[in-house]
Amino acid sequence: MSASRPPNILFIMADQLAAPALPFYGHPLVRTPNLSRLAAEGVVFGNAYCSYPLCAPSRFSLLSGRLPSAIGAYDNAAEFASSVPTFVHHFRAAGYRTCLSGKMHFVGADQLHGFEERLTTDIYPADFGWTPDWANGALTYDWSHHMASVIEAGPCHRSLQIDFDEETAHQAVQKIYDYGRTGAGQGDEVPFFLTVSFTHPHDPFNCLPEHWDLYDHESIDAPSVPAIPLAEQDPHSRRLHVMDSIHRYDLTPERMRTARHAYYGSVSYVDELVGRLLTALTRAGLADDTIVVFTGDHGEMLGERGMWYKMTFFEWSSRVPLLIHAPGRWKPGRVSDPVSHVDLFPTFLDLIGGRAPPPVDPLDGTSLLPLLEGREREGDGAVYAEYLGEGVLAPAFMVRRGPYKYIACEGDPPQLFDLESDPRELVNRSGDPLLAEVEASLAAAVARRWDAAALKQAVIESQNRRLFAHRILLTGRHTPWDFQPHREAATSYVRNFGIAEDTLKAVARLPAVEPVPPDFPDLP
Repeated sequence: MSASRPPNILFIMADQLAAPALPFYGHPLVRTPNLSRLAAEGVVFGNAYCSYPLCAPSRFSLLSGRLPSAIGAYDNAAEFASSVPTFVHHFRAAGYRTCLSGKMHFVGADQLHGFEERLTTDIYPADFGWTPDWANGALTYDWSHHMASVIEAGPCHRSLQIDFDEETAHQAVQKIYDYGRTGAGQGDEVPFFLTVSFTHPHDPFNCLPEHWDLYDHESIDAPSVPAIPLAEQDPHSRRLHVMDSIHRYDLTPERMRTARHAYYGSVSYVDELVGRLLTALTRAGLADDTIVVFTGDHGEMLGERGMWYKMTFFEWSSRVPLLIHAPGRWKPGRVSDPVSHVDLFPTFLDLIGGRAPPPVDPLDGTSLLPLLEGREREGDGAVYAEYLGEGVLAPAFMVRRGPYKYIACEGDPPQLFDLESDPRELVNRSGDPLLAEVEASLAAAVARRWDAAALKQAVIESQNRRLFAHRILLTGRHTPWDFQPHREAATSYVRNFGIAEDTLKAVARLPAVEPVPPDFPDLP
């Protein structure tokens, strides 16, 4: 890969994929041969965090390089404003072809946010239907997570999510071959930025039989931290316990084993889909000119501490996989420094150099390029995250700096964990005199970063507007915002106009071949 040539970027996302559930983060059972190869040849970030442990706000923050509250991305039904620039806009300004296949959970009428093309619809709605209601003290919602996805876990032959990811992968593979046909990123040709975003291993916990059969059921490990009695849990964990209806089901060891088994199978399914993309890159002649970036939008508690899903700052929920594969540019290795999704925007700007304009708004992250090059980067190394969705009635904040993680939320006692000595987050060190200086520093960092009272008021006002608008927009004639993909069949295959049949078939062949002249002259 030439450092002077604009690199292609293949940006792959998985949904609800906890970093601790991957073998290159230490899991002893899960099988991901394709991702593990990328990890061995690339740079793995061992302490990468999402900015918000919930789908839509995490993605909006990642794309914009700003914390969710800075752009009004308060929850899973908050509109992602068209006026917010994303790094996709910058790739496009730099002359890249920009394309999205799969899930991005855009809320609102803009379903592109800088992408020139979108190959699939989304699996989740683009409207305001999943808006929380803090003003009325609501802590449970009929549209939120429900433990049925754990209780009913197991193998299946087909599911809504399998249908979606098969389409996502198919369309992306076809697009890679189309790029190969046009020589994208080779010589002086136009490079591409292709995002492929899968919905697995997000619950419900189902997987195909062939991925289920990769694992011995009896060998599936139990959570490393057993269920914590409700009375001993922190207030936020208790709220999630009730909201997710955990108290309504008998979570036997067998039920948990089955759900974890299916989750591992889904992770292997994502790995298989990644393998299809990598194969297409190689066959299209693009592998050497393409940087592959892989991450997830947030994690999954998977029964740890007796908790499921996400929406908490514990490691299984907020820490995400992040690897960058470009062995021709950077030596393989691992980075232990805490990093954030918001660091990707400035990193991409560094990769495309002066070909794109500087960001319009200040970014909340800093480039990972020094870490990729084995150097230290400037700053105090702090990583920030927030949670403003269902399960709380006031903003919750997290800051990770060095080995320490600090969590604060109005009405809840603060939490402070030393992840170096207590990686399972079992001992809350808040109030410990030995860490008084550390806690005071992190609490001050939270106070500088956020105005909690003003943010709470802004969230409630936004919720009230969206709750009203959603009710009205469902009356009378309803016009959905969900993306509707269009297939141009007239130019895809042979037609009696335009390109001649033999020419079209020759253009579609990859790799291309030189025309073979006739061996004999025409008959007289």
